[in-house]
Amino acid sequence: MATDDDTGRSHPLVNPRIVAVAIHDLFMAASSFELAVWIRYQTYGAPQDLFYLWHGTAIFTAICVIVFWRTGLYRGIWHYASLSDLSAIVKAVALALLVFLPIMFVLDRLANFPRSALIINGPLLILMLSLPRLLYRFMKDGSLRAVFEQVPEDRVPVLLVGAGNEAETFIREMGRSRLAGYQAVGIVDHKTSRIGRDIRGVRVLGTLDEVTEVVQTLERKGRKPQRFVITSSRIDGSTIAQLLDVADSLGLTLSRMPRMTDFQAGSGGGLDVRPVDVEDLLGRPQRVLNREAMRTLVAGRRVLVTGAGGTIGAELVRQVAALGPAHITLVENNEHALYRTDLELSETRPDLSRNSVLGDVRDADRVRVVFERERPQLVFHAAAFKHVPIVEANPNEGLLTNIVGTLNVAEACNGAGVEEMVLVSTDKAVNPTSVMGASKRIAEMICQGLSLRSEGTRFVTVRFGNVLGSTGSVVPLFERQLARGGPLTVTHPDITRYFMTTREAVELILQATAADASRQLGSRIFVLDMGEPVRIQDLAQQMIRLAGLRPGIDVDVTFTGLRPGEKLYEELLHDGEEPVATDLPGVQLAAPRVIDFDLLKPQIGRLEAAALARDTAAAIAIVRQLVPEYQTDAGTDPARDHGPSRAAGPA
Repeated sequence: MATDDDTGRSHPLVNPRIVAVAIHDLFMAASSFELAVWIRYQTYGAPQDLFYLWHGTAIFTAICVIVFWRTGLYRGIWHYASLSDLSAIVKAVALALLVFLPIMFVLDRLANFPRSALIINGPLLILMLSLPRLLYRFMKDGSLRAVFEQVPEDRVPVLLVGAGNEAETFIREMGRSRLAGYQAVGIVDHKTSRIGRDIRGVRVLGTLDEVTEVVQTLERKGRKPQRFVITSSRIDGSTIAQLLDVADSLGLTLSRMPRMTDFQAGSGGGLDVRPVDVEDLLGRPQRVLNREAMRTLVAGRRVLVTGAGGTIGAELVRQVAALGPAHITLVENNEHALYRTDLELSETRPDLSRNSVLGDVRDADRVRVVFERERPQLVFHAAAFKHVPIVEANPNEGLLTNIVGTLNVAEACNGAGVEEMVLVSTDKAVNPTSVMGASKRIAEMICQGLSLRSEGTRFVTVRFGNVLGSTGSVVPLFERQLARGGPLTVTHPDITRYFMTTREAVELILQATAADASRQLGSRIFVLDMGEPVRIQDLAQQMIRLAGLRPGIDVDVTFTGLRPGEKLYEELLHDGEEPVATDLPGVQLAAPRVIDFDLLKPQIGRLEAAALARDTAAAIAIVRQLVPEYQTDAGTDPARDHGPSRAAGPA
């Protein structure tokens, strides 16, 4: 076992990289001594053979073994060679010479040893130790500029999580100005091979599992950090959640270093660490799907996106635009939302052929005209009302948009010869307890039913959970409540949700479409494997801690009771949807429940008539016939709250 002298803890095996550096440095020490003696005798006019003073070489090398080890010269990582490493080399060489001289005097009174050789040996050894390090850094970075940037003492001690390029950048950038208020007192890393080594004089003290012991050791030395700073992009969500717990137990905060784009040369100090992205709390790595398959799907094709101003629709537009479509059509009922998406596209993809269309998917004639004019080959249907309590209070509007709107788009796709239509659905469509969930289940039924009878258009459904940061989601609500000083409101202590990022959601949509295009999977439902559901109470407490505050002390979490239509937990698959094997990483596939579209369409016609007449009871009764698993509490039944043609109150 090799023991780390700074922490007192043992780590298995000897670090092979440290051994390699030690062998290099000791070879240079022996070589410099021999060269110094050889040069001195050559200039004196009495040349001697190599190893003339072999015992002096052996003693000097042995002294360097001890001195270099004690001064930590072996621990520097060559990729991050800096002025602190060069300074350490000068000090180590000077100390070695100071120790060597009296030892040799005691042993043989420096017989036959020219004193001036020591004057040659010092600078020569410094050069022989420094040049390989600088050359290695130059080969890696293409520049030596970073080497000569000094790191002054900073004020707030921090422990870095991750020993890599980002850590080296953080240490260096924090040293550019005394206004930057952080000083790295240590590093922990997931690689055991870096333990005991230095980056710009900052030691890698242990692994991620040893964070508590590292902090306790630093505290005993009077250098306890005040916070953890994550300096590695490879730390996954579950590890960050664990670090949050450790930080909380130690009275520390957890932050992520500024983005690389925040480090502007010569910008001076004042940099502050940014909060951890909420996406990091997914409890799993974000999915990275096959982008080449997506490019093959989209490149050179005409694409239409409904709901192009919403969170998912706008991200769909961004990602589709980056994949080289021949033309893209943005369909949106909200003028301002359409303007925002169109403006962004004009700035980022000015050469892309596009058309922005104001229109309501509930208007069948408008949808048909748009499809005839735009001639899309690929359609993404993201237009929907999705906020559960609002749709619960306005059930007819939710039914008309989510069900009738989907029918209009699906039939327009079928009539216009669209190759593929993708319906963006939700996990709330499984065993729904809300109008929104039931309406999305019927939307799925429409696409599944049409898929069985359509000869030209393929219909795909993509189902996922809550999108972090989307409009109406819990995260922006918590952020606003935190900005006001709290409290953070949670509807129930045990409520859980599946979460995913906007990027993941859209990549799943594109991946599912690409998979269906190549394998003709038809009316299957694609579901992202989102890991374990997240308890909303835990999410709220973690967000409070991310802000550097204490749950229940600085900011409270209060419970308000379940809202109308809200479930305690969500499900991804219905009991009747048998999972089907797939080789797509992170994607599940479910066999659909067979739907007869000829029986379904008349029912939707009656539902539309009831909703347009604002006969909520009749509309909800049809929904219950179509979705038998739709269940509501008696006290929150929308049919009870909204009778037929009621002039006052929500529609």
